[in-house]
Amino acid sequence: MSADFDLIVIGGGSGGIAAARRAASYGARVLLLEASRIGGTCVLRGCVPKKLMMYAASFSRAIAEASGYGWSGVSGRFQMEDWAEAKVRELDRLEQIYQKMLADSGVEVQIGRAQIAGAHSVAVAGRTLSAERILIATGSAPDRMALPGFAHAWTSDDVLDLRSLPSSLLVVGGGYIAVEFASILAGLGVPVTLAFRADLPLRGFDDDLRSSVAEGLKARGVNVAARSQMQSIKRTESGFVLHRANGEPLHAQAALNATGRKPCVESLGLATAGVQLDEKGAIVVDNQSRTTANGIWAIGDVTNRANLTPVAIAEGRAFADTEFGGHPTEVDHRIIASAVFCDPPAACVGLTETQAGAMGPVDIYEARFRPMRTAFIGSQERTCMKMVVDSRTGRVLGVHMVGTDAPEIIQALAVAVTAGIKKADFDRTMALHPTSAEEFVLMREPTRTAGGIASKIQADLKET
Repeated sequence: MSADFDLIVIGGGSGGIAAARRAASYGARVLLLEASRIGGTCVLRGCVPKKLMMYAASFSRAIAEASGYGWSGVSGRFQMEDWAEAKVRELDRLEQIYQKMLADSGVEVQIGRAQIAGAHSVAVAGRTLSAERILIATGSAPDRMALPGFAHAWTSDDVLDLRSLPSSLLVVGGGYIAVEFASILAGLGVPVTLAFRADLPLRGFDDDLRSSVAEGLKARGVNVAARSQMQSIKRTESGFVLHRANGEPLHAQAALNATGRKPCVESLGLATAGVQLDEKGAIVVDNQSRTTANGIWAIGDVTNRANLTPVAIAEGRAFADTEFGGHPTEVDHRIIASAVFCDPPAACVGLTETQAGAMGPVDIYEARFRPMRTAFIGSQERTCMKMVVDSRTGRVLGVHMVGTDAPEIIQALAVAVTAGIKKADFDRTMALHPTSAEEFVLMREPTRTAGGIASKIQADLKET
């Protein structure tokens, strides 16, 4: 008996949509199952609404700077309710676009919570459907169990659904979600405290980038409570209090749990299907996104490989190309650009100084300067740029930046770094003046040399 579909995709986020559409383009019969709304975390509860909120916060800086450029009588008052209504309309518009794209691609869509019912079968809305292949793309959700009392705190989902601003906010966490919302809410005029355990925010990023982001947060008025040995958070009549083993309690009217996310695997029936999870609850997959169960694949945040929207999309398309297009494809997770949308923003691609230095000797090129726009009005804000170069081959292993337009600049440089660009290529590139980006082609002498262990760079990054 033939299967009902060639592919059933569980999860209607960016990765699931990309995989479904690509598979359908090869002639596959595809069903996409989504528990709530089409679009997933990025479109509905993450990247898109967060950046729209970031844009809203950026106007406070523009208004403050206007008088320095000769404008008079420039003022304004942010209305959270107005932004919230506009956000709802925009997300509805985007969801309709995704629904149309799926329909135009020939993908059947059904709303309902899915559960794997056995080999090659999925149960949803009282029906059991069969497919030759099942793809899990259910993403991740905020982890409410990281600290006692977090069940009462906001998550990033709640912040993006606000209709009014709190009188003060305590953000717990040091990752990019914590940093972004601390910066955004401070830009909207909310007194913000950011508490985390490490010396600097953004663990895993380059240390110089981390230091520059911390400086930027403080300059925006964020109270940065580093090295906080957090014990519990409690709700009180006036708001929330964070108890710390090494300091005074921190108080605020509202609290945001930004300590991390966990893979969405509950109620999927994975154990019955033989799908193995790792110690963090993520689905174990191989280089082609195959799980430990025959006929089942997984992509995106639910696998906890590189939890970024473009990565999920690439993994989804690679799966479809391999399984339906006859073009075996694997996603290279080693060189991935990422950005932190704080103010000023941060972005990077490739290895940090610490990572590269552990593999062999590297030359470090740096530039720190006051950007033209803010220096003109007397601001002490600094842009930070850094390049990590293999001392022996001249290959650029990493590029890092904190400053205006950093995500846009790093996106362009990511193409070059992925292609194996060398420092000499930067040196022979003509500068585009006056821009901040030109500083990357004007770095002539290294500020220091780091590392020194026998280099594994050629083997790990493959000269192209």
